[in-house]
Amino acid sequence: MAAKSMLRVRMSAKDAHYGGNLVDGAHMLHLFGDVATELLIIQDGDEGLFCAYDMVEFKAPVYAGDYIEAYGEITRVGNTSREMSFEAYKVIAPRPDISDSAADVLPEKVLVCRAHGTCVTPKQCQRKTN
Repeated sequence: MAAKSMLRVRMSAKDAHYGGNLVDGAHMLHLFGDVATELLIIQDGDEGLFCAYDMVEFKAPVYAGDYIEAYGEITRVGNTSREMSFEAYKVIAPRPDISDSAADVLPEKVLVCRAHGTCVTPKQCQRKTN
């Protein structure tokens, strides 16, 4: 079975990069990098290296206060390469219209970003055989 991983984080005010508390889309790629590292540790016992994204789609805005779940899975294992797919969803959103601390769990997750990329774990660093 292919390794899968999930990470949930809250976007903070320091993550907001643009007006209106909008979070930089590159932050989703940072989350995907953390997910990829965990997948490589599960797969190979090593952090490996992220080589490239061959597809990235930003689907919805992310704001400070949003809770994001980032998912990833290894879709193909080569000799040293590992292809991975990623998705990030907004699951909780702040409600500043109610109060500074109000938030809602969304009735349905909102896809905010998806990507596909390739990582490499050098042969000499692979400690597991799956």
